[in-house]
Amino acid sequence: MAQVKLYDTTLRDGSQAEGISFQLEDKVRIAQRLDDLGVHYIEGGWPGSNPKDIAFFDQVRDVGLRQIKVAAFGSTRRAKTTAEHDANLQTLVKAAPDVATIFGKTWDFHVKEALRISLDENLELIYDSIRYLKEHLPEVVYDAEHFFDGYNANPEYALKTIQAAQEAGADCIVLCDTNGGTLPHQIPDIMSAVTGKVDTAIGIHAHNDSECAVANSLMCVEHGATHIQGTINGFGERCGNANLCSILPALQLKMGHEVVPEKQIEGLRVTSRYVYELANMVPQKHQPYVGNSAFAHKGGVHVSAIARHPETYEHIRPEQVGNVTRVLVSDLSGRSNILAKAEEWNIDLDSKDPIVMDILEQIKDLENKGFQFEGAEASFELMMRRALGTARQYFSIEGFRVIDYKDRDGDMPMSEATVQVKVGGQIEHTAAEGNGPVNALDQALRKALEKFYPQLGDMKLYDYKVRVLPAGEGTGSLIRVLIESGDHEGRWGTVGVSSNIIEASYHALVDALQYKLQRGAGGQVA
Repeated sequence: MAQVKLYDTTLRDGSQAEGISFQLEDKVRIAQRLDDLGVHYIEGGWPGSNPKDIAFFDQVRDVGLRQIKVAAFGSTRRAKTTAEHDANLQTLVKAAPDVATIFGKTWDFHVKEALRISLDENLELIYDSIRYLKEHLPEVVYDAEHFFDGYNANPEYALKTIQAAQEAGADCIVLCDTNGGTLPHQIPDIMSAVTGKVDTAIGIHAHNDSECAVANSLMCVEHGATHIQGTINGFGERCGNANLCSILPALQLKMGHEVVPEKQIEGLRVTSRYVYELANMVPQKHQPYVGNSAFAHKGGVHVSAIARHPETYEHIRPEQVGNVTRVLVSDLSGRSNILAKAEEWNIDLDSKDPIVMDILEQIKDLENKGFQFEGAEASFELMMRRALGTARQYFSIEGFRVIDYKDRDGDMPMSEATVQVKVGGQIEHTAAEGNGPVNALDQALRKALEKFYPQLGDMKLYDYKVRVLPAGEGTGSLIRVLIESGDHEGRWGTVGVSSNIIEASYHALVDALQYKLQRGAGGQVA
């Protein structure tokens, strides 16, 4: 079985996605991370299009990549010049990449309307450009742009374009579904026609406009392709590109291709989240294989089954791609959910203990009142420990007051919070300002508590979400506040619900602080 090679184009196609712009340092760091993952090629950009891409090829040479090949992207020569005098091809050669990847026209419609040249002239552009690059660089990949649309419109001419690429010496010919409109059932006949005309290695570059980019890529491999282009997390123009985070495990864990070493594929989830971070985007929790919810189970029947045999509701072991099984707690939970969470948190809980049903009933009652524990597992763990009588009360709040004020029109409003905190019989009365009532309350609580618990100093509030619950009461509706907090060891979520947004926030903040202190005690509370 021929090895399938992965060609990542996150730094070019991925950066063309709406809302994404990688800095030079980001691009170099992503290249290093993909090298660690075992990806075979990374396309650094189009050096003829902007100074940042030129700088990337200069800088990436010095970072010590171990095995990944760096590709530079460009186009075939212009119609009214020779390859030797074409500025785009000269820039590709000057960048001195491991691989040059150029695209050319396949669709006769584009040749006539976009380039405004004859079909035979287009074949000359393809041949001359590849021949010239092969004389100066060790490897040339040819991207047959709009191949599938071109084949559907004029199959004879589409095949002639890739035959020209083969005759010029291309190392790999990539069939591009540039508009993303191809469906999987169309792939076999087209691949059969292609492999009947050329014997050069065939690749696939699929866009996701029909939600079929991953399926089309895998189908091409099934019919002879040995090179797949895509991006991490499926980033790309319009609806995105083929998602390598889905393609890699499908090829290796399901289709039997040895794409990267087994240990390296375990870094897939970390790589996915790393690229999200550098793109300044929130990870998609429902993303297959690497998302937080990819192996999350809520229904009691599911949880009970995976406790005995994970394969009952998991298509692979999540650890194979660096993910984990998660058990969610909600009003759909059963006894098995509670026991699974207790085991996860090292809480000694007998399955026959009546407290299990008490906890379950409490969950259902609270969720009926608007609480949600799926994103607030810290609040649920505290609730469980309180029900068992094992939760230590590190502090109590005697009272608080929050004031908003604005001196004059045009000024930003300010908030001031005053709290009275009791720790070990001692009362601490503290005030603090903030850029909003919740921030002021958070600052005041920390200011009061850090005197007793200095470890709270490294705790941060990462996210704050407010949801108006559909109670039909307008401004008097119930409010649910979800807070994500964290420190150098991890992050945790807490929840509060009230018709008063400050009180809801207060409950979530207090839980976050109590949980931080509990974690600092190694999870052992008294």
